[in-house]
Amino acid sequence: MKFSLKLLLWTMVVMAVTLGTGGFYFVNYVFQTSLARETGQALEENSILIFAFETAALNVPAKYDVLPDHTVEQIASNLENSGQNAGRMLRLSDEEKNTLYVSKGFDADDALLRETSDNNRAYRVLKLGEQYYIQTGSVVGALDRRLYLETMKNVSGVFAERAMGFKVYRRMMLLMLSAGAVIMHFIAFWLTKPIRILAYATRQMAAGDYGYRAEVVSGDELGQLTRDFNRMAEALGENVGRLREEIQAREDFVGAFAHELKTPLTSIIGYADLLRSRKLDEEKCFLSANYIYTEGKRLEAMSVRLLDIMVARRVALRPKAMSAERLSDSLREVFLCDGDMEIRYNIEKAVVFAEADLIRTVLINLIDNARKASEPGSVIEVKGSCEETGYRFTVRDHGVGIPEEEQDKITKAFYMIDKSRSRSRNGAGLGLALCAEILALHKSRLEIESVPEEGSRIGFVLPWGKEEACEKEGS
Repeated sequence: MKFSLKLLLWTMVVMAVTLGTGGFYFVNYVFQTSLARETGQALEENSILIFAFETAALNVPAKYDVLPDHTVEQIASNLENSGQNAGRMLRLSDEEKNTLYVSKGFDADDALLRETSDNNRAYRVLKLGEQYYIQTGSVVGALDRRLYLETMKNVSGVFAERAMGFKVYRRMMLLMLSAGAVIMHFIAFWLTKPIRILAYATRQMAAGDYGYRAEVVSGDELGQLTRDFNRMAEALGENVGRLREEIQAREDFVGAFAHELKTPLTSIIGYADLLRSRKLDEEKCFLSANYIYTEGKRLEAMSVRLLDIMVARRVALRPKAMSAERLSDSLREVFLCDGDMEIRYNIEKAVVFAEADLIRTVLINLIDNARKASEPGSVIEVKGSCEETGYRFTVRDHGVGIPEEEQDKITKAFYMIDKSRSRSRNGAGLGLALCAEILALHKSRLEIESVPEEGSRIGFVLPWGKEEACEKEGS
């Protein structure tokens, strides 16, 4: 069942119960008020009849010491037909509560008469057939006689008014419920519009349209819910976009990895088969074995780099304070025997907070990439400087450079700008990918400035820690 229909039905139920209960108490209140008024009039009329009876008894000739029964009947008959209420019904009973006079149509039993006493004037509402009466009873004293006077007042009109009140109110309630149902239908439709919009937006997103946004049509809680839903949809869209990029990157990674494995393995298998199946002279044997060795070293380097990348993604960083000078000394040891390139170091004294081995791996990869991009005899500059935000390391070469459109791609695994040049130097396109992973752990990133045929400047900034310091001296 739709929410708008539920809202409509529950509203109608509440209205029906409220109107029915309120109507019942209102009509019944009017009825009880009218009945109380009629009861009061009946008791007052009974008092008037008692006074009239006692007055008439005083006018009886003095020859009677005790009021005779026929005189009682005569007085009762006169009271029944006198005044404005001619035709009233009454009953007179003697001391033994035997009937002396009764009006025509006075068919009440003796129950009220038995309850009547000197100190108790009784009354009750009585139904005879289809008619309702108020019966009253009281004691009359006249000429040493103790009589019982009962009257009956027809109050069927009061009950008829109550029945008519209920009938009219039922009609009015049905009319009000019908009008309320129509009005509530439109109100429920309007109130649930944001829900329908959200439901449609949910279906659109379930169908794959992550760019769909729900329209905000109100400023209440449902409107806030719609805005929150749109923010959630934006976050979901971004996450889905990132997942798609990651899936595509993994597919590209697997494809590139398969391709990078295929090329050296094909060469290794080919040259190995040549050595196995043919008798070659010494020079050709050396060339074949050297190619197998070179490609094998490239596969080894690639496997090591891949392992480093996987470790870097899962490693729990344990940074420690380290000296920038000591780091530069370890770099000098690594490239000490490199006679093809001149590497110049300009490192400002500083204490930085980082994982020393990982940052050393980054710098080794940056210097190695600079060597691969440069011609023999070129100069590579390694610089360390203090800045306001942190300590900056920069590696500068004067090699082939990187085109601007390629600069955002070089940190992807297996991406190589000049594949033939990289492979000739045992490159696999994994060095900068590893650097990017390590720097991400240090809340840093690679910054690349490059001009084709002029060289590149690649660096990064290590943010300052609480206890880090910098001395403005070169080494």
